[in-house]
Amino acid sequence: MACRITELVLDCADPDKLADFWCGVLGYQVLDRDPDGIEIGRADQSPEDRITLVLSRSDDPKKQKLRLHLDVNATDRDQAAELERLLALGATRVDIGQASVRWYVLADPEGNEFCLLRRRVTP
Repeated sequence: MACRITELVLDCADPDKLADFWCGVLGYQVLDRDPDGIEIGRADQSPEDRITLVLSRSDDPKKQKLRLHLDVNATDRDQAAELERLLALGATRVDIGQASVRWYVLADPEGNEFCLLRRRVTP
């Protein structure tokens, strides 16, 4: 037997704000909410099949580049159009020393880095 990733947990100051952002980015819905955080994911998948994102309230400020980050790909448009959509949702471009690459390094509204890759994938 092996393990399977079922949740990714991201500490944040404002779970509501990040839930709005990441639901918009990923097409997720809020699945659970409590005073300490919010769990988002695809409601159309069974709990056994989905990977959720848990936005956990934390007062600790982000101090450096994340050692683990998310990579996303567009599902229904090209990379340039998806970049514009993500920027309109509140993402910002960041430079982490990536030089000239075929992806974009972005940050969510709390400064957590993620990458927009170039290929289109099925939803």
